[in-house]
Amino acid sequence: MDYSSLIGIAVGLSMDAFAVSITNGAVTRNAKPAFAIKLAATFGIFQAVMPIIGWLVGKAGENMINAVDHWIALILLSFIGIQMLREAHSCQQGSVDCLQDDIPLKTLLSLAVATSIDALATGILLPSAVGASAPHLMVLSVCIIGIITFCFCYIGVYIGKKFGSLFSSKAEIIGGLVLIAMGIKIFVEHMWFS
Repeated sequence: MDYSSLIGIAVGLSMDAFAVSITNGAVTRNAKPAFAIKLAATFGIFQAVMPIIGWLVGKAGENMINAVDHWIALILLSFIGIQMLREAHSCQQGSVDCLQDDIPLKTLLSLAVATSIDALATGILLPSAVGASAPHLMVLSVCIIGIITFCFCYIGVYIGKKFGSLFSSKAEIIGGLVLIAMGIKIFVEHMWFS
């Protein structure tokens, strides 16, 4: 099995979740270890499970996945980003508090799905890319992807916390714009560069 390729794939897959973790760390009032673990574990699990689903769907579902994955990411990330911008506007009006105490489960799951859609498509090609043709090697591969994603996201929450404390009044606006930009980036990459 080609571990260097696998680690490169894992790091690449984790970058969207890492950026979202930074955003959530910036807009969460008390980004404590329990919050960071919850966020990192959710993203890590989704990044690990989605390649398995892609692998099980196999080549038969490749065209279907590639036809919709970028649309799902664009819609989910833009929707959540727009919600953050609305909340930031309400905050500036003084009607609500800018920082959240926790991330709602529905929002967390939506973000996890949106940032792991590319892992779904990767699961189709992962066995040939890293030499994980046997089921136990595929399980090892997705565990490595999940662990790397977990680590990046855990660190991302604290980077966001530091960033959020520096720019507390604008953190939610920046976070909303980052999510919308990520949705557009994923969409553009899949439409014109894949």
